[in-house]
Order: sequence, then C-alpha cells, then structure tokens
Amino acid sequence: MEDSKELKKLAEEFEQSRKIMTVLGDETRQHLIVIMMQSGECTGLRVEEIAARTNLSRPAVSHHLQIMKDAGLVKMRKEGTKNFYYFDETAQFLDQLIRTLVHARDIVLRLPDRSGDD
Repeated sequence: MEDSKELKKLAEEFEQSRKIMTVLGDETRQHLIVIMMQSGECTGLRVEEIAARTNLSRPAVSHHLQIMKDAGLVKMRKEGTKNFYYFDETAQFLDQLIRTLVHARDIVLRLPDRSGDD
C-alpha cells in the first residue's frame, strides 16, 4: 500500500493538471493546437485565421480558445481591436502535466503484480 501522503500529493497534482488534461482530452482542441503549431506564426493567430483553417465557426473557435487560455496553454495579446492567440512560451502547463504523469507512473510501477501470471 502506498504512503497516504504520497497519494494525497498525487491527488493534488491531478487537481492542478485537471484543466490542461481537459484541454488535451478534447479532439477539437487537439486539432486547434495542431493548426496553431502548423502556422509557424510566432506573433499569434486571430480567431478568424484559425476558423479559416478549420470547419469551425468563429464563436466555436473563440469558445475553445477561451478554455485553452483558462488552462494556461495559450495567451492572448491585444493590438487595437484585434486579439492574437499564441502558446505560452514557458510551457509550464506541460511541465506540470509531465511531473504528474511521471509521479503516477512511479507509483504504478511499485504496485504488486495482480495479473495472476506466473
């Protein structure tokens, strides 16, 4: 049985990673991430530009970008009336998720074999 402190810590890590896991778990948002990465635009993309590269409406793209922004995956920069969305250059969201997954893997690897295989 794992130490309850370690399992509590893992539960806290999962809580901290929940928003990014929600982002990455959605097929439409996965597609938007790839579209944004394929653009090669360091300065960011506008909702209209992203919508033009997908089969999504502007409101749908805005909705998904807001979820991605809330999770810390993307940031938004205003220039006059235009909003440009770009990836958070620190990638802290990925670092946190990777630490959580490594921690979970380490716990799983220490669990006893229950497969019944000899």
